[in-house]
Amino acid sequence: MPDNNIVWPNNAKCAVTVTINLDAEYFWLSMFPDSIHRPKTLSMGQYGPNRGLQRVLDALDQYGISATFFVPGKVAEIYPEHIQEIVRRGHEIGHHGYAHENFGHLTVEQQREALEKGVESLEMVSGTRPVGFRAPEGEMTQGTLDLLQEMGFLYSSSLFGDDRPYFHKRDGQQTSLIELPLHWELNDFPFFAFNYTPAFPAGQGRIANYTQVLSTWKEELKGYYEYGLHYVAQFDPQTIGTPGRIALLEQLLEFIREKDDVWICNGREMAEFYGVNRA
Repeated sequence: MPDNNIVWPNNAKCAVTVTINLDAEYFWLSMFPDSIHRPKTLSMGQYGPNRGLQRVLDALDQYGISATFFVPGKVAEIYPEHIQEIVRRGHEIGHHGYAHENFGHLTVEQQREALEKGVESLEMVSGTRPVGFRAPEGEMTQGTLDLLQEMGFLYSSSLFGDDRPYFHKRDGQQTSLIELPLHWELNDFPFFAFNYTPAFPAGQGRIANYTQVLSTWKEELKGYYEYGLHYVAQFDPQTIGTPGRIALLEQLLEFIREKDDVWICNGREMAEFYGVNRA
């Protein structure tokens, strides 16, 4: 039974946003800086833009879905043609730090610098100023949220406190910054990312069973549909873009498309809708 009082466009039963984290090698460099001397580790990240991205873009085209790609500014500088191809195919570019920094470990001024450099690079390469932000390394501070509002961002998609959009609050007062919440089970990276040295994950867990992961994503969508919520899926081309795993994305997108009463939107579209209808 629905527990959501948001009326989605066209009276849809739920909303779905597909997001792509194009971290490339900067995921590994930010977590393990000595990876600069580890070409094997870097190559796993480089696989994302060089091989996996094309498959992801083709899958999104096949099912007519406009996604949001969260990109570190440094990745845009290194792979400008890839970013321009993403934009050409009708997708949104969101901010994902400058060099995939952990914002939870930075001072406010260091965060400001990373945000400003990221905006500059993304705008220069894509031709559009980003309005959405996702915290690299999955962490940030209250200062990050303050900076995002100060710099005019419409939304963040970084936190886990709900399964519906909501406005952030500061000192008990509602701000203009909207959160599009996430959940780990809708992120491919924890299931599929793996490296021996440096160890990732730290406990050296094994790569998950493909069929079980797809079942998890579908069962969650059924729940979001039943309760009228906002399903935000996360993928990284270096993990979802392999020849075998891309079929999981294709099958999930097909499953989403089978329902006529689902509103499929990118991050900006959701934030603009929610900002008008819930302000």
